[in-house]
Formats: sequence, C-alpha cells, structure tokens
Amino acid sequence: MSPFTGSAGSTAQWEHLRVAADDDGVVTVTLDRPEKLNALTFEAYADLRDLIAELARTGTARALVLAGAGRGFCSGGDVEEIIGATLAMDTGRLLDFNRMTGQVVRALREAPFPVVAAVHGVAAGAGAVLALAADFRVADPSARFAFLFTRVGLSGGDMGAAYLLPRVVGLGHATRLLMLGDAVRAAEAERIGLISELADEGRADEAALALARRLAAGPTLAYAQTKALLTAELDMPLAAAVEMDAATQALLMNSSDYAEFHAAFTAKRPPAWQGR
Repeated sequence: MSPFTGSAGSTAQWEHLRVAADDDGVVTVTLDRPEKLNALTFEAYADLRDLIAELARTGTARALVLAGAGRGFCSGGDVEEIIGATLAMDTGRLLDFNRMTGQVVRALREAPFPVVAAVHGVAAGAGAVLALAADFRVADPSARFAFLFTRVGLSGGDMGAAYLLPRVVGLGHATRLLMLGDAVRAAEAERIGLISELADEGRADEAALALARRLAAGPTLAYAQTKALLTAELDMPLAAAVEMDAATQALLMNSSDYAEFHAAFTAKRPPAWQGR
C-alpha cells in the first residue's frame, strides 16, 4: 500500500467500527455490534477495508489490534442483512460484493504494520477468516473457530480461506475445517497452529494489546518488510525468494534503524527504533 495521499483527509469517525489509537502507535479496531455477535454488514466490510487502507496511507498505526465487543469476536456475515440481500442480486452485483470481502483480507495481509486478532467466543465464517488474515491470533479458552461456508451451500474457499488456511495449519487440517465447517475450540486451535498465543480466560484483549505494544515499540520497518516477504514468498520458488530477501536486506542495511542498532550496541543501551 502506498503511503502517498491525495486531497482526501483522514476520516474523523467510522460509523460501523469503534477505532481508538494510543500514544504507543497501537490502533485498536473493535467490531461493535455485540447484540448480533458482531455480525458483519455490507457497510462494516467496506469500512474495515477503507480504514486499513487509510491507516496504511497515513502511517497512523505501528500495530493494529482487531477485536470484537461483547460475547464473541465475530459471527460472520449478517444472515438477515447479507444473505437475504444477496438472493436478490444479479451475478455482477454478487461479484462486486465477494470482491469487496476479499479486499478486506488483502488489506489485512498487505498492511505495512502487524495485525493482532484478539479472539474470544465465536469467530465464525467471515469472522474466522478475518482472524486468519491477521499476523497473530491471540485467543482465550472460550474461543472457537468455525469456517461455516459449506454449511450455507457455498464454497469453503471464501475470502482467501483456501489460500491462507493450508499455509497456517496444513492441507489436512484445512480440508477438514473448510469442508465440514466443524468448530475448533481454543485448545485444538493451539495444537494445530491456528492461534499464536493462548491467553488466560477473559484476557485475550489484554494479551493482544500487550503484544501489539511490543510490536509498535520495535523496528517497525523491519517488521513491515518481514510481513511483506512472508506474503510474497508463499508462492515463489527458492531462487526468487532468496533474491528478494537479498534485495530487501540491502535496502534495510541503509536504514536508520540498522545504524541505530549498531550505535546502541556499541554504547550498551537499548535501540531507539525510528521505523525508517
């Protein structure tokens, strides 16, 4: 995502999301429909896509926490507001909608800052994919993930799930989860590598924020390039991957942060990372 901006300014208020930024450079985005288990609407998808792109352009975030209000993380697309409406859409309009949901996942994967999903309770359907698209998934023991797309008669490969999930948990587990749509509770999710950290009961948001603050305090330029390489090299042959690694390292060796590490090491003090 390019950091260059046009004439449009930053959005002052997001109608379908709760957004808070702290002095550490951590932006917390909360899905905020607790009465509907944070079910996503057309507008919520669009706001999330646009918000992540705006944060990337403005450089507001050094790390992002994606959380859900109330009893769960996200129950997926709103059955009443989305499924009912899609039944009346023609193919062109349906393609527009499905491309938009995929753009949210791309935005999460391509954002030049780490994304930490704080998962408690249900993460189902699109909610499970949003968590999957994050760089880290911090979950408490109440968390359960369910990729429910086949259960409504659709492909399990929605929003990039068939691309991302095998790369996180392996083809065998991904096949089971995407085809059957069975719920995976936190203990199993940790065992198969679906979650990055299992927090104490009721502490997922707190643990995710602590991780995000650690990331925000670190060498954010190095993190951004690591994330970019992890995504770009998924489909590369080894020769192309090591060449991209070499080019990236050569660029970062000219960065202020690289010089700062050496100065800090020599002076026996912690580095003061600048992200440039």
